[in-house]
Amino acid sequence: MLRSRKAIATIALAAAVAVVAPPVVAPAPAAASPAGFVLPAPTGKHEVGRDVLHLVDRERRDQWVPERDRELMVSMYYPAASRKGRAAGYLTATEARLFLEMQGAAGAVDADRLSATRGTARTGAEPRRGRFPLVVLSPGFTLHRHTLTALAEQLASRGYVVAAIDHAYESAGSLFPGGRTLTCTACEVLDGATLEESARLPLGRAGDVGLVLDRLGGWRHARMIDFTRIGMAGHSIGGNAAAATMAADRRVRAGINMDGTFVSPVAEGLDRPFLMLGTPPHAPGGRDYTWDRDYQKLGGWKRWLTVTGTGHLDFSDVAVIADQAGLADPESPLPGDRTTAIVRTYVVAFFDRHLRGVAQPLLDGPSAAYPEVMFHRP
Repeated sequence: MLRSRKAIATIALAAAVAVVAPPVVAPAPAAASPAGFVLPAPTGKHEVGRDVLHLVDRERRDQWVPERDRELMVSMYYPAASRKGRAAGYLTATEARLFLEMQGAAGAVDADRLSATRGTARTGAEPRRGRFPLVVLSPGFTLHRHTLTALAEQLASRGYVVAAIDHAYESAGSLFPGGRTLTCTACEVLDGATLEESARLPLGRAGDVGLVLDRLGGWRHARMIDFTRIGMAGHSIGGNAAAATMAADRRVRAGINMDGTFVSPVAEGLDRPFLMLGTPPHAPGGRDYTWDRDYQKLGGWKRWLTVTGTGHLDFSDVAVIADQAGLADPESPLPGDRTTAIVRTYVVAFFDRHLRGVAQPLLDGPSAAYPEVMFHRP
């Protein structure tokens, strides 16, 4: 799999508790291709549209660059009435290059091919009539919001509006208005930080989500959103941010942590539904003690699942891209398409149950259809 550089591994992959990505086993550098990687198509009945928002919080300074106001880029995915519109982009050429450099894969994956990747969503697509639950997505540290595209498009195709956030100065590189590509200043600030000091990341993201929820009423398609049904899911530090957001903002009714260490501990008695979905090292007694510690604090509906054969970055688009790039990882043998199908199935089932009130037996115990998924009830 692609992996993060050692300087940021303490935060991105929680090396402070020995949860680290396995080494890369890479073939010769991939040849340039005019065609991008192919993300799994969504399986829901709706077409998918995408809009992009730039939000600035004039009342909050950026904790990584204090001379600037806090700002965010947000991709809004939504159920669309048709496939009319342009194919939505993935990463710019600069974003792709910086992402691969950060992951130590610049010589194994062609940046132009990564930049040429397209999902299913169309920009400018007419929204469907109706009101839909909202799911907020927060990516892993150093990762771009578009690395959660396959999950975002699946949710939108199943009748959710999705807000995927890029948190300024926390990715390898993200394009902001004015041609600015903001890089990972937070990586420099937190280099060598302790687990406790790293709590600034999820707590800051909780403030970011609050800004998004405050401002979405002014979005041009805001009439689609049912603001009484809001959930959040995040990968890695974004998963910790889901718990931190729920502690700070009761508008978020249900949350998912996908393989993220709780560098900011879960609030005691968090009383709303929460799903912990991770890799085998996050099983009870595994290398990440924070899951053992914080599962006990969850006071509402809760589940603790791990997926056999997965690695840390498999809960993003990286699983599929790495397979298509020919990158092998003996410690993460589950094919990317299968990993993506499992993650999307369980995430959708969780939100269907807790934002729509639809019974989901899949969440009640092991399934013969998904033998890789382990249920833990310590």
